[in-house]
Amino acid sequence: MLKAGIVGLPNVGKSTLFNAVTRTRKAQAANYPFCTIEPNQGVVTVPDERLAALSKLSGSQKLVPAAIEFVDIAGLVKGASKGEGLGNQFLSHIREVDAIVHVVRCFESGDITHVDGSVDPIRDIEVINTELILADLESITRRRDRCEKKAKSGDKEAKAELALCERMLPHLDAMRPASVAELSDDERKLLRSFFLLSDKPCIYACNVAESDLASASKDGDSHPMVAKVRAHVAQTHNTIACVVSAAIENELVDLSPEDAEAYLADLGVGDSGVSRLIKSVYSLLGLQTYLTTGEKETRAWTISKGTKAPQAAGVIHGDFERGFIAAQIVHFDDLIACGSEAKAREAGKLRIEGKEYVMRDGDVVEWRFNV
Repeated sequence: MLKAGIVGLPNVGKSTLFNAVTRTRKAQAANYPFCTIEPNQGVVTVPDERLAALSKLSGSQKLVPAAIEFVDIAGLVKGASKGEGLGNQFLSHIREVDAIVHVVRCFESGDITHVDGSVDPIRDIEVINTELILADLESITRRRDRCEKKAKSGDKEAKAELALCERMLPHLDAMRPASVAELSDDERKLLRSFFLLSDKPCIYACNVAESDLASASKDGDSHPMVAKVRAHVAQTHNTIACVVSAAIENELVDLSPEDAEAYLADLGVGDSGVSRLIKSVYSLLGLQTYLTTGEKETRAWTISKGTKAPQAAGVIHGDFERGFIAAQIVHFDDLIACGSEAKAREAGKLRIEGKEYVMRDGDVVEWRFNV
């Protein structure tokens, strides 16, 4: 299962957001730095309204949504790459995740201290990113030194790694994350084997005050801090920012879905910020979903974008991939519009696909295989 790590400065709402995302009280949230030392972990289901609609058509006994794992990583501080605030330990935790959710404080509060004494989201973002890049610089420098001797002896792999190191060093030295380096497909593939911290997919979570959630969710540009974050991360990191209110989400943890919906409605919010965040992380990881449905269950299966039919079948069981014959597929939108599988077949929307078919998000599939 792929992992998303929640990072940020101390006291920006990471642990509160983790508790909200995982609907638990696992992570200690307190008004002092480093109340989290060991990372907390929790499995999170990906919100998907299609499951209920499919289940109604099939009369399924249960729903099984897709899931990803979230990890609450302790707050980083300036100097973390040199060990400040147990930084080396915390950076190693980041290295183990597949994507980063960077929580940025976008609210003022006299009751919650800020590690730097004032709230400045752009400064806070760059403190974290500087530490990730500095750690990567050290890693690339060590790798270059190891490759030099092998490259001189004619080792082709070492030559390729050395050339990439030489390209990346000035890029990182300019304090630019590895994720935005202009590289060829082969270079990008090789760089992934370096496991650089600043090369991980990253999304920013703007943690706003309860009173600001409704307006910021509808129009982030109306919130000065959120607007600055969105513009900054789009320009310098080629990514997006979501709006959440960890304080509100914390209130929702112990409520039933019905009560939570009513609570949000009273605040003028139609959707949970955490729900949008989970969906965004799922997409950020390059994931999509195909669906299976029947009387026993309706289930969402996670695959990477670009996956072909046999490999998608293999997610259920290796025998499905080894004995793959064909896939009977109808897209969710077409199935719902037609109202039944029989009517979808009559309308020509239900089709048989072979080994070269590239799966689409929302495909409803019945696999044909023989082993």
